[in-house]
This record gives sequence, structure tokens and C-alpha cells, in this order.
Amino acid sequence: MKPVLAVKDLSVTFRTEDGPLSAVDRVSFDVGDGEVLAVVGESGCGKSVTAMSIAGLLPRTATVDGSVELDGTELIGADKRTLRSIRGREVAYIFQEPMTSLNPVFTVGHQIIEVLRTHIGLNRQAAHARAIELLKLVGIPSAERRVGDYPHQLSGGMRQRVMIAMAVACDPKVLIADEPTTALDVTIQAGILDVLRGLRERLGTSIVLITHDLGVVADLADRVAVMYAGRVVETADVHDLFAHPEHPYTVGLLRASPAAGRHADAQRLNEIPGLVPVLTEQPDACTFADRCPRALDTCTSSQPQLTDRPHRVACWNPVREPVEV
Repeated sequence: MKPVLAVKDLSVTFRTEDGPLSAVDRVSFDVGDGEVLAVVGESGCGKSVTAMSIAGLLPRTATVDGSVELDGTELIGADKRTLRSIRGREVAYIFQEPMTSLNPVFTVGHQIIEVLRTHIGLNRQAAHARAIELLKLVGIPSAERRVGDYPHQLSGGMRQRVMIAMAVACDPKVLIADEPTTALDVTIQAGILDVLRGLRERLGTSIVLITHDLGVVADLADRVAVMYAGRVVETADVHDLFAHPEHPYTVGLLRASPAAGRHADAQRLNEIPGLVPVLTEQPDACTFADRCPRALDTCTSSQPQLTDRPHRVACWNPVREPVEV
């Protein structure tokens, strides 16, 4: 089956005072119809830059190469008019911080109505009614009253639900959720995940879930792409990845996650030693080699590529034995 979204050899380089900074290096993945793909990794590994580059949301200091196809339409290099028609209509975003993503001087209803009138052409009355329906869809109580509220009048969880309502207003083919549960308490997190799960079931929306929370990944995702230093180092079915991680970095992430039932006086979490490499330097080697307990001589002299099989891993010495995490 042809994927809804296909990213191939995507590279993003920023112009900086210290020289070119390679934020994303030849990233490839695809998302099927109604599938949830989780993109995970440490902060600064290139997850959000990858997501922003899909619909041309990066600043002018960025140079984007490679290919991004949405239902066969190439987005890299597309003109502004084409991208404007796709953003919000075909590809929608849920950004990390709803308070800075929502306009504080307009009501939440006004902001949803603007999306509906711009992309679907509804009149104001129909758009207002649809905005209330969307607020109900994402679980906001008293939607008829809340539609007239300003962002500051809503809690963090409510604002995040408004962001989701705006994102799904036009029934997009692909929903990109960038850290949708960050800074929310566990109860609100569960509610947001239920909303996303329900949207996929009701609307068939494909979701790219960007997160560092492996608990969220296990709860919602179908497949996982693990990023490190701007590259995808492992990708697999979510159950296979958690049961049989093969890249040492993935193993480190899983071991660094708090286990259910851990007590406050339990031993401290495991950590990955060393530092993330400087992205202005791109050696022809494995970027994880300096932090890897399984590194070989080959790892410091040659860059591994993703293997061509369902469980893909870019590693010269992958983990094949059972792993206790």
C-alpha cells in the first residue's frame, strides 16, 4: 500500500555564525493510512526540525534537501501558494506549547473559525457551529460557552485540546503532534492521548507523534523511528522495538525510562554517558560511537546505514541478545 506521507533522504542545514549546522541528515520514513508513527530521541536530535520541514515551516536560514511526498505530491521546493493550501488542510500541526501557539488577543472560537473559513470556505454561521462541534469532539465541556473564551481563560490541558481541534478542523490526511503532552500532568496526558486515539479511529487520520516519552509511544504508536544526532538509527514495529531493541542508543533510552512501580528510594535511573556530538561537525563515522559500550574500530571510521529489513538498524555491532531494560 502506498504511504500517505513519504520522507526520503531529508536533510536540513542551518546557516550559523559558526558555519553550517547539520540538524537533519538523510532522514527517511513513511506513514501509512491511519497509522501512528512515533519519532523519538533526546532533545536536539532533530525531531521537531524534521516535522517543521515537511510543510515548509523552517526559517530562511535553513536549507532543505531530499524529498517529502504527500499522496504523491512533492512538498520540497513547492511554491508558497501550494504550501499555504496544504498547511492546515492536508497536513496539520499540534505544536509543543499551546499558550505561545494560540493568539492571545482572539477567542479560541475565532481562531478555529478562521481555519474553517480559509480552507473550507464555510460562512461565519456555519463555521461557528462547526467550531463548537470540534470543541465537543476533543472533550471540552460547555463548548457553546468556551468557544468565546480567550486562551488565558483555559487550563493547559484545555488549550492543548483547542490546538487539536484547530488541527483536525479540516480532516487532514496527516496530523503532526509535536510533544502534545509535554508539561501536562498524567491525568491530562491520558485525556489528550484518548483524544488522538479517538480521532484516528473516527477520521482515519495518520499521525506523526514526536516525543521523548516512551510511555506515550507504547500507548499510542504502531511504529517507531529512533533519532540520534539528526539521523534515524533504528525503526521497527512498536512491540518489536520495546521487546528487542537493537541499537545501543535505543537500549540506553529504554533503560533510562522510569519503570512502573519504582519507589522514591530505588536506585537512580540509568543514564547514557558522554555528550551529544556537535552538529557543526559531521564525521564519516557513527555519531554514537563515543558514547557506545559496544563500539568497534569500524564505528569510528565508517558510518553505518539502516539495514534493509522490517526491523531496521544503523549499527556495526547491533544488540542481538535479549536485553533487560
